[in-house]
Amino acid sequence: MSEVSSLTGRLLVATPALSDPNFDRSVVLLLDHDGDGALGVVLNRPTPVDVSEVLEPWARLAGEPGVVFQGGPVALDAALALAVVPGAGPLGWRRVHGSIGLVDLEAPPEVLAAELGSLRIFAGYAGWGPGQLERELEEGAWYVVDSEPGDVSVPEPERLWRAVLRRQRGTLALLATYPDDPSLN
Repeated sequence: MSEVSSLTGRLLVATPALSDPNFDRSVVLLLDHDGDGALGVVLNRPTPVDVSEVLEPWARLAGEPGVVFQGGPVALDAALALAVVPGAGPLGWRRVHGSIGLVDLEAPPEVLAAELGSLRIFAGYAGWGPGQLERELEEGAWYVVDSEPGDVSVPEPERLWRAVLRRQRGTLALLATYPDDPSLN
């Protein structure tokens, strides 16, 4: 197998051609990507479940909307948390890319509260085995673009797919206007 160029910290934006309903119009932040595969969370799939219902100690730190997000179709009974932290970051926070990092949900929230930016909780994650993501990229299922810290905590996650495409250059920006159902066009 050829060496994998890491996409950790980048966004995968579902192309309109991606037929998997788990990823329709999704924006995935890659938390890890190497020769063993890839792991990420879908940033734009809020659930109706309030953070206070499942992780009450963390609820006051959760950004708007204060709900749990479905991070992907894998391990929906597991929780991951992301937060933006400028600078070195506190104990209990591990940098993924730039100022975006993973929060240790076993740590006491009050220890991290002063340094964490908006916190977002994800149930489950998206995962790819060795070479699987690379094949999907070759098939044209995803656009790979740079992430911005605000992508993690956007208050209107249902608009994230269009917003990420809109800020790109050229043809990708035009795709932001792609209709939900092209047959109605």
